[in-house]
Amino acid sequence: MDIEKFLGSGKIRLDQQLRFVAEIDKMTGVFRRTLLLDKSRRENDAEHSWHIALMTMLFEEYAIEKVDVSRAARMCLVHDLVEIYAGDTFAYDVKGNEDKAEREEAAADKLFGQIPEEQGRMIRELWEEFDAMETPDAKYAACMDRLQPFLHNTLTDGHTWVEGHTNRAAVEKRMSIVKEFMPEVYEWIDLNIDRAEKEGWLSE
Repeated sequence: MDIEKFLGSGKIRLDQQLRFVAEIDKMTGVFRRTLLLDKSRRENDAEHSWHIALMTMLFEEYAIEKVDVSRAARMCLVHDLVEIYAGDTFAYDVKGNEDKAEREEAAADKLFGQIPEEQGRMIRELWEEFDAMETPDAKYAACMDRLQPFLHNTLTDGHTWVEGHTNRAAVEKRMSIVKEFMPEVYEWIDLNIDRAEKEGWLSE
């Protein structure tokens, strides 16, 4: 990105916002483990965030508590922004997750400080709420975050599970928020975990 070519407006606030929009374009270069369904390449963070934000519009009926779909969608859109600086951490990488919170906290300080204070605070609060998974909106958003790569694994021969030597217990733990908050959807998940184990996509 050639940010030196940015022509300022002469207005500090607007320039901060425009530069931030340019900065978050870096999400397109943060690649996850999940394959695209055509198996041509790994998906990037921007694609994943768009995908799960759209999913919030479809699955509300399965949530056991009332959710604000708009808030959940906003959480989905911002939940991985910090990975611009912290990088993506594979969900089943035990060692990589040891310092994830510390890396992402530092990334949040750096990134959300680049826009007007109240907007930075608003986005950070959404990010922190998502991460805590305590409110109905955050639980619903977290379900989308877990459901999307799970679906991809079922349609790519368990690609990331196989690659990461993932076992059934780890997947069940990862998907427990869906079991708690969207039990009807979890019935489908359980069927697919059974199949993944039989196919050898999940290790013993």
